[in-house]
Amino acid sequence: MAFDNPQVDPAHPRHDWTLEEIEALFELPFSELVFRAATVHRRWFDPNEVQVSRLLSIKTGGCPENCGYCSQSQSFETGVPASRLMDIDAVLAEARAAKDGGAQRFCMGAAWRDLKDRDLPKVSAMVAGVKAMGMETCVTLGMLEPHQAVALKAAGLDYYNHNLDTSPEYYGKVVTTRNYQDRLDTLNRVHEAGLKTCCGGIVSMGETRRDRAGLLLALATLPHHPDSLPINDLMPVPGTPLGGSKSVGGIEFVRMIAVARLVCPKAVVRLSAGRDHMSRELQALCFLAGANSMFVGNVLLTTPNPELDTDAALFADLGLRPMTMDAGETVSA
Repeated sequence: MAFDNPQVDPAHPRHDWTLEEIEALFELPFSELVFRAATVHRRWFDPNEVQVSRLLSIKTGGCPENCGYCSQSQSFETGVPASRLMDIDAVLAEARAAKDGGAQRFCMGAAWRDLKDRDLPKVSAMVAGVKAMGMETCVTLGMLEPHQAVALKAAGLDYYNHNLDTSPEYYGKVVTTRNYQDRLDTLNRVHEAGLKTCCGGIVSMGETRRDRAGLLLALATLPHHPDSLPINDLMPVPGTPLGGSKSVGGIEFVRMIAVARLVCPKAVVRLSAGRDHMSRELQALCFLAGANSMFVGNVLLTTPNPELDTDAALFADLGLRPMTMDAGETVSA
């Protein structure tokens, strides 16, 4: 099939996108956009396979950052108490349960601004233990120094999550305790250490469509596209500055998924936070538009997620199965 401008070549990912081109993708008729995204998806992935991941908060609350969406910031009264870093054995017990429940990747998140060297050995032991179970490993620990990224890689870490959240232009309206370049610097250190990157953002924070396009532009023009690209639909938390935010709506969210698939075609695009308030039909549209990963388990850090039985029924009705191949491997020419 011939793709009209903006140029999308399903076989050759681009790194030279412009904001205007990405905005033009958002403006396509809905059926055309989803068709294009589904076509690109099938170039790189089996459309009936979905990666199943589990996310555990290994250190909750008390974060010094002031991210306006986050229940774990010490700047806001959200009712989430601060806790210490979990014991290694407790984390590994959660990982075993996740694997028994069908998870292929185990993600561990800590409410830190940055990783402290004193915590590095303990986190490395968690990573090594999960890796020994045969699962993919991912952590999100805030900003990293180069030597910390190298140490985590040596422990068996596969992915490091560090989201850009939104466009550079809107970023200052969401968080002021770090800047956009801080996030880009961490992504660069992660890549230089040989780790895969997990990087995406959040919608429904009061941003415009141009901001959503700007986030995808920032991701699509990185020297290396994210290997994993989570798209979160904000779960408004009372007590946070964004606690009263309104959803962008289902159709716009599917557009976000589809455009992400088009501009970062080899990335595993994940439905992250927000599935708890999505209908089954909306989730099905997201999978049709190129999403091929999701978190399972009834809690994502501190926000709700669908029950395992609910997700199992959705998989059955849609004919989906857990991903059995390495993410990004070509499945068709």
